[in-house]
Amino acid sequence: MIEVDLLTIGKKGGDVLSKQFNIIDSKNDIYDDLTFDNVAVIAEKLMSFYTAGTYDKIEIIYNQFKNAATQITQVEQFLPIKPIEGGNTEAVNSDYIFEPSKIEIIEALIPKSLKTQLYKAIRDSFASEHGARMTAMHKATDNATELRDELLLTYNKARQAAITNEILEIVGGAEALNN
Repeated sequence: MIEVDLLTIGKKGGDVLSKQFNIIDSKNDIYDDLTFDNVAVIAEKLMSFYTAGTYDKIEIIYNQFKNAATQITQVEQFLPIKPIEGGNTEAVNSDYIFEPSKIEIIEALIPKSLKTQLYKAIRDSFASEHGARMTAMHKATDNATELRDELLLTYNKARQAAITNEILEIVGGAEALNN
């Protein structure tokens, strides 16, 4: 059986998922001050979980922003890093001298790349949330306008019927006086 632990970002997701999964941490306030440095702290925590052997695999699940009305749920593997598909796996022999060494470059670039990957995912989710809110508000405005128009039509019909009844009563009263 696969055991799944979650680190949730955002209040609603944490509330819903806590009923079915083990939540190891919730970062509900990250959207209040969404900066690269604040997200980097979360990425470092995830990297430390992986390097300590706490988890075999870490995935990021988020909503990718396509447009204001469309968000696409994405699942990306965070750790371990997957090799690029179709990439050249053969080592290239070259006489390049790296300064700093290849290992130092990789040790600096990989954490930076992972932090950037997580930051992009959180920014996409943030944009998706705003797009969904904008779409919902637009639909609510359209529904309210439609409801207002229907109520105005109903009111005008009722007012017209009342005026017609008054005219009929006046005409009926005048006819009664003439007879």
